[in-house]
Amino acid sequence: MSVQPATKEQAVAAAIREISQIATLPEITLKIIELVESPSSTAQDLNKVIANDPALCSRILKVVNSAFYGLPGQVGSINRAIVLLGLNAVKNIAIAASLAKLFRGGSLTPDFSAKDLWTHSIATAAGCKMLCDQLKLGFADEAFLAGLMHDIGIIVEIQYDRHRLIDVLGKVPVDAEGNPQANMLEVENEIFGANHQEFGQGLCERWKFPKNFALVTGYHHRPMELAGEMRTLVSIVHVADKLSAQAKAGFRLDVQDANIDPAVMEHLKLSTDHIQAVAGKLPEQIAQANGILA
Repeated sequence: MSVQPATKEQAVAAAIREISQIATLPEITLKIIELVESPSSTAQDLNKVIANDPALCSRILKVVNSAFYGLPGQVGSINRAIVLLGLNAVKNIAIAASLAKLFRGGSLTPDFSAKDLWTHSIATAAGCKMLCDQLKLGFADEAFLAGLMHDIGIIVEIQYDRHRLIDVLGKVPVDAEGNPQANMLEVENEIFGANHQEFGQGLCERWKFPKNFALVTGYHHRPMELAGEMRTLVSIVHVADKLSAQAKAGFRLDVQDANIDPAVMEHLKLSTDHIQAVAGKLPEQIAQANGILA
């Protein structure tokens, strides 16, 4: 069943209005985003904001001192962390810490919980970082966060109308290997009037996230629909999403086909060797990411 764009826009607007009081980021995280996006901000400005939140301070130091960054010596102060990592990386860590809270919740069905979705999101984030490192791209931190939030549209669906989401999940049967036997996005369009890509993009726009993240949430199942210059980060997330599904890491009902589109590989200049290298180390990287984001 096809859905006209105007209908989709209305469905997304209704959902975002409904959940605006529920799915929110902490005020301090929004302040950090605003600060880092301002060209006049300094490391000291960011330090002043973060210093007011001891829990966030400890989270940032935990991440900075993890094997993920491999920095020499222990980093004991937020100021030092900002100097070593840069404002943007620290902003991404703050958002990641906030996102973890949104993915908490009990099971909706025997086969689905928000925790399963968080497990999948962490796996995709780890894959994104590894792909960026393999391809020597300079935005591994941004890619990690993009992977972490790519399916946030499903959280919108949970908050907006969990009964409709339960209907969606019930119409996507799986085989003995856990492979979905129906296209979840088509089922979402039929039941919600839009799918989790549109809901995720709408939430990112509401939260005034950088445009890159809105594109990731909105196009991670269809990166080749974007113009070339906007396609790279979304393509990285698309590939990592497929690798996470292949690894059976958490939720995977929205990935009916885990094969990677050759056109996406060509755009990224991604070889089979790159894919095998990332896939081979992915379980170890997922465990590391789980350790810092749990």
